[in-house]
Amino acid sequence: MGTALVYHEDMTATRLLWDDPECEIECPERLVAALDGLRQQGLEQRCLRLSAYKASEEELGLVHSQEYVALVRKTQTLDQGELQALSKQFDAVYFHPSTFHCARLAVGAALQLVDAVLTGTVQNGLALVRPPGHHSQRAAANGFCVFNNVAIAAKHAKQKYGLNRILIVDWDVHHGQGTQYIFSDDPSVLYFSWHRYEHGCFWPFLQESDADAVGQGQGRGFTVNLPWNQVGMGNADYLAAFLNVLLPLAFEFDPELVLVSAGFDSAIGDPEGQMQATPECFAHLTQLLQVLAGGRVCAVLEGGYHLESLAQSVCMMVQTLLGDSTPPLLGPMMPCQSALESIQRVRAAQAPHWTSLQQVHTAVALTVPAATLALPPGVLHQEGSPLREETKAWVRPHESLFQDKALAALEKILYLLDGILDGQVNSGLAAMPALAAAATLGVIIQRCLSLGAQRLFCVALGQLDRPLDLADDGRILWLNITGEEAATQSMFHITTPLPGTTGGFLSCILGLVLPLAYGFQPDMVLVSLGPAHGLQDPHAALLTAMLRGPAGGRILALVEEDSIPHLVRTLARVLHGEAPPNLGPFLMASPKDIQALMYLKGKLEPQWKLLQVAAPLPGPCSLVA
Repeated sequence: MGTALVYHEDMTATRLLWDDPECEIECPERLVAALDGLRQQGLEQRCLRLSAYKASEEELGLVHSQEYVALVRKTQTLDQGELQALSKQFDAVYFHPSTFHCARLAVGAALQLVDAVLTGTVQNGLALVRPPGHHSQRAAANGFCVFNNVAIAAKHAKQKYGLNRILIVDWDVHHGQGTQYIFSDDPSVLYFSWHRYEHGCFWPFLQESDADAVGQGQGRGFTVNLPWNQVGMGNADYLAAFLNVLLPLAFEFDPELVLVSAGFDSAIGDPEGQMQATPECFAHLTQLLQVLAGGRVCAVLEGGYHLESLAQSVCMMVQTLLGDSTPPLLGPMMPCQSALESIQRVRAAQAPHWTSLQQVHTAVALTVPAATLALPPGVLHQEGSPLREETKAWVRPHESLFQDKALAALEKILYLLDGILDGQVNSGLAAMPALAAAATLGVIIQRCLSLGAQRLFCVALGQLDRPLDLADDGRILWLNITGEEAATQSMFHITTPLPGTTGGFLSCILGLVLPLAYGFQPDMVLVSLGPAHGLQDPHAALLTAMLRGPAGGRILALVEEDSIPHLVRTLARVLHGEAPPNLGPFLMASPKDIQALMYLKGKLEPQWKLLQVAAPLPGPCSLVA
């Protein structure tokens, strides 16, 4: 369905007219840099380009008082001295004769994007706007923000389209207190914000930015604040926040629309945030959000004041919205102790309100017949392969299992695998011969290693044992999800039971599978749905979709050759970048599933740091008299 890019060049008109070191970083060059980056990488041309319209005063009134709108309207006729005097009445704000025009365009861009997504014109999109909006309150400008673009967009979606569940994800480095105030008692909007806090010593210096601010009245539990109490938070910290806080709540909330207050002052290099998350991290965060709300994601620019980092992060987000593979995340996947402490505090504050937190305390190529599958456009159906003799050599140890039909199937799989590893195709879906599923998987793994893969993450479901001839040398991380007991033969050989409920399955993915995947940093992911795998189609699709990220999209999904066409079609669509289907009603994990997950996390946390939720206890110390 495509990706929209909403913009208007007039939004570069407003600028600071006097000396103010606090406000000078919010400049027109921010939009210019972001748009130039998109053009240079050919991303703007791939989007549906929409020119923003000016929001009406009635639309502004969805959030803001008439008196405040009139006050901002008046700035069009004020001279510089009057503008400066008015600006001083607010915190970190400047007005310009073009402010009212630009701020109406910013709101209009957000509304236009929501309309395009909710009418099905596009799947998702980004509104490149200024001034930003998430600090703006009902009757006050604040922190460079004039009108609250995202809050008005949420109100608009509720009023015009009748939505009942909207998720707002605010990853700007500053707390969006304006958005929080607007929805503090509204259970139809789940607001999540992470922000530099430093125990209240960072702007906006508010107690209500801390983890224990959870909303008011009927909205209790629908405000989620994750305060960062030190600078330098990086990729692992941001991923840990998503896996352990945001995504469990989001899946339970089941939003109909995701709005992102996309501030990139939380990226590396920004003078405001002083964080270490790379632009690539925002590609992964975006992809994790795309599994929600049927992929209906509307991002609206907030902050971001290091022009190069801003442009690169915007490009990463847009290429992910377009369905491109996520680039690998480099560096150690180990959250810092301060991040873990903050995550633990948020989970404790939110646990009374969310079942999911009460459970665990701590070109797609296809090798199956395509005639009746109704595959999405752009999916390549592979018919043949030139690897017959090479395939025969690979199966020689299992020759009795590979007769003509099974040999032909394996030949196609290996040809597909070669295409993934050398970049001809991005991901693949293939049918395993029924009588040789385990042997097929063993050959595939050996072939991957022979072609130069250094780290291979294998997720095997059903009756598929780890091949006995594989060395336990750290190159293969084997996770078997079966009906059996939880066990760890080594840090690279793990077995976990298949959870029996939606909540248990989500806890398994977010609390075990993805932390292992991102911690391992694989070159390639294999997902094998073997005999008696027990997964329903939506669950298999979600697992596959969420594993697209850790290896940059290099994923091969294997199904049994007699798999029903609906499963094959569903997996092909998620591998092609479409959102997975809804899992259905949220049912909490069983005590047995919780116990299995807790057991595995306890065993594996010393080696796999992303599994940690609680910060490690300090070691023993000695007292000196």
